[in-house]
Amino acid sequence: MDLQLGFHVELQVQRRSSADLKPTFMTMKRKTLLVTGSSGLIGSEVATHFDAQGWHVHGVDNNQRSVFFGPSGDTRWNQQRLTETLRSFTHHELDIRDREGVLRLIETVRPDAIVHTAAQPSHDRAAAIPFDDFDTNAVGTLNLLESTRRFVAGSPFVHMSTNKVYGDAPNEIPLVELPTRWEYADSAYEHGIPETFRIDACKHSLFGASKVAADVMVQEYGRYFGMPTCCLRGGCLTGPSHSGVELHGFLSYLVKCNIEGRRYTVFGYKGKQVRDNIHAADVAAFIGRFIAEPRSAAVYNIGGGKANSCSIHEAFDLVSKRTGRAMDWVYSDEARAGDHICYYSDLRRMQADYPGWRPEISLAETFDQIVEAHERRADSRQVDSGGANRSDAQATARAPQLSNSVRQS
Repeated sequence: MDLQLGFHVELQVQRRSSADLKPTFMTMKRKTLLVTGSSGLIGSEVATHFDAQGWHVHGVDNNQRSVFFGPSGDTRWNQQRLTETLRSFTHHELDIRDREGVLRLIETVRPDAIVHTAAQPSHDRAAAIPFDDFDTNAVGTLNLLESTRRFVAGSPFVHMSTNKVYGDAPNEIPLVELPTRWEYADSAYEHGIPETFRIDACKHSLFGASKVAADVMVQEYGRYFGMPTCCLRGGCLTGPSHSGVELHGFLSYLVKCNIEGRRYTVFGYKGKQVRDNIHAADVAAFIGRFIAEPRSAAVYNIGGGKANSCSIHEAFDLVSKRTGRAMDWVYSDEARAGDHICYYSDLRRMQADYPGWRPEISLAETFDQIVEAHERRADSRQVDSGGANRSDAQATARAPQLSNSVRQS
């Protein structure tokens, strides 16, 4: 029965002439997405998600992560993957601190939606490069917002914020110490941290402070100008496309250390600090829902929630079970400034506003994917240690230059 139906449908399609089809294609306008940080974890997942939906994706990235973190933070491999695998993707080698370059790009592309994921993402690195941190996270966001207001004010603007806008205030919540993790002792937080949690009168780190500035500015463009904007305050965003380093990329870096036999340093809190983890594909799926039904000045905590949380010790066990290798680690009593002892996201506001969305990829499956990806990359490096450099050069050569004044600092 299914075969007959399929054959019937095929015949019906074949009977339609090119004249019948031509007006349809002529009147259809492909939607355009602009995503910053397109070679990074969330940016690349967003690009892949919207490309699959038939959008034309313009990606903005200048591999600044390798400047912040060195060769281990290099994302050219991911840029090349997008260029080779997506059906409709254009890469733009542009620094978001280049105000005139950003203005020209958005005026030219006039995107139907903007997803801003580019950032300097590290607490520790921010203290060493405070100007670069603020110029990237706060001023870069302002450049994008104002360019959007001038040329495409009705296009939804989604900003990847961070749970670090809450500073270390979550550490004031009473905790109970369990064998492998810390847990909230106050039942008011059984679902996690809500969006109403305070963001001031606490230590943020310079990174957290620059992200607060960006977060509030995105909200203000929504309220003051009536633009459709959204801040997503992410927990641990993760997945196989992450170029994790010690200063940023919890699960990716932890798995990398295990597979490559590197020693992992645990900073404070007995290694029992808890994070909720969400796969980048689930983040991209929510962004898709928001863009389809946007609101003004929306703010959501986005993470895996309590069900997808783990401590560092629990993460050690999860990766060791998959690789068969014990974790080599050392302990430092000094916790990172502004770090959370226990944090997982309360997802109830998000799910109330967008009831069709929830995290679909479990923590266990996420670990499976990250381990597989790192093992594949390790095998590839062993086969041809020079291939990555050649690919990087080829990918860079293919990138159109929209600005001759891009900053590379």
